[in-house]
Amino acid sequence: MLNQEKIKQLIELRAKAKLGGGQKRIDAQHAKGKMTARERIEMLLDEGSFEEFDMFVTHRCTNFGMEETKFLGDGVVTGHGTIDGRVVYVFAQDFTVFGGSLSETYAQKICKVMDIAMKVGAPVIGLNDSGGARIQEGVTSLAGYTEIFQRNIMASGVIPQLSAIFGPCAGGAVYSPALTDFIVMSKENSYMFLTGPKVVKGVTGEVVTDAELGGAVVHGSKSGVSHFIAEDEKEGILLLRKLLSYLPQNNLEDAPLVPCDDPIDRLEESLNTIIPDNPNKPYDVKDVIHAIVDNHEFLEVHRNYAPNIVVGFARFDGVSVGIIANQPAYLAGVLDINASRKAARFVRFCDAFNIPLVTLEDVPGFLPGTAQEYGGIIIHGAKLLYAYGEATVPKITIVLRKAYGGAYCVMSSKHLRGDINYAWPTAEIAVMGPKGAIEVLQSKKISSIEDPAEREEFVKKSEDEYKDQFANPYNAAKYGYIDDVIEPRNTRFRIIRALKSLATKKEVNPPKKHSNIPL
Repeated sequence: MLNQEKIKQLIELRAKAKLGGGQKRIDAQHAKGKMTARERIEMLLDEGSFEEFDMFVTHRCTNFGMEETKFLGDGVVTGHGTIDGRVVYVFAQDFTVFGGSLSETYAQKICKVMDIAMKVGAPVIGLNDSGGARIQEGVTSLAGYTEIFQRNIMASGVIPQLSAIFGPCAGGAVYSPALTDFIVMSKENSYMFLTGPKVVKGVTGEVVTDAELGGAVVHGSKSGVSHFIAEDEKEGILLLRKLLSYLPQNNLEDAPLVPCDDPIDRLEESLNTIIPDNPNKPYDVKDVIHAIVDNHEFLEVHRNYAPNIVVGFARFDGVSVGIIANQPAYLAGVLDINASRKAARFVRFCDAFNIPLVTLEDVPGFLPGTAQEYGGIIIHGAKLLYAYGEATVPKITIVLRKAYGGAYCVMSSKHLRGDINYAWPTAEIAVMGPKGAIEVLQSKKISSIEDPAEREEFVKKSEDEYKDQFANPYNAAKYGYIDDVIEPRNTRFRIIRALKSLATKKEVNPPKKHSNIPL
């Protein structure tokens, strides 16, 4: 009987722990359109796979009468499970317990799963919904946050770290998601900021709402803090599962090879005519991406931020790749500060986790202007240059149309250890466009012609001569900077062949403590 009583006690304690802050608070969470921590984990992981840690942990605080109120689990649910059969470690903050605020023991629970994930080489996924540090605990809660930050830093580039924001994430709490690889935010209830609307009003006089200051749309389109904007929590969780399918378990493994029924030699006739005859006319580079990847599936990252460059994950014959593509449909595809930062971070992530890079290039140059120069476009452009030059994964580049000036150099050119560089027949590889080039090369001659009609005719003839010489890929091919000029409709097949040929590539950077990327 004694054993039965002990088992009964265990069952009762488990049931109590699973209620978190109690049914009343769970109902309040649902009333806001939010799921509970356990409901989120259940949706994220394969059915029946969750193994929980530290269900019976409680806080140790005795300040402000806190010893009178304790909840099993202390506001965060932690453990491991599987996603599509692959092991992952998770923590989900429970807003029903002290508003999800972080205590010393709460932080220790998170640190435990992060430590184990590092030992076994498995991804960590954090589901954030917290009011911040538990004020009653003072410096011990701040110490707890910092212990988590240190683990985020040590895990960076070793195991994938994914964050979802499904509620508040304010103050120092924002730095753990910021240190992870990808952030998903839900539109309705999530926000992130270092200082809230009240502090902002008190210090600067600005009046803003939570959403205006740090909502999903703001961080997904203006700051670039968030990589994905989900309509709701369900979509956010499905995004996490989808994203993980493209990633390896850790930096010593390759991403899963997915069986592919899309023919590798599928011809895409539309690509032969997708580039407009007028070099100044835009087209949507996403049409090119969807045409060439497996089953036309492309998971875009940072869709709403710096849309002049497109980055995301796709597969070629089942092999996971990272795609970086200039977007002529927005700002003519120029590189600016935000686009450079966006692409550089994506390139470095792919390189850290052995994901080959496919670059689709159509770039007229860097965005001119005082705003860009004062904002440090030189340094930010150098980040992308550095990221490509440092990367040792297979690098395949296709020049679709324009590749001008420093932007040509930056976009995974042969000179940045690009492995296989192809060009379409429509490629234009030069220091600058015909108009700008002739203005420099023939400035004296142009200014000496007084008759406007004669001047215009001379300029047009000079531009045509420049186009004949440089508005094609063959000059670069002559020097071996382009490995082959390919028919656009064959692009998918040529990329897959290139990936197969580079599957055993080994390239090692010089030994060093770490690099000093221009931050």
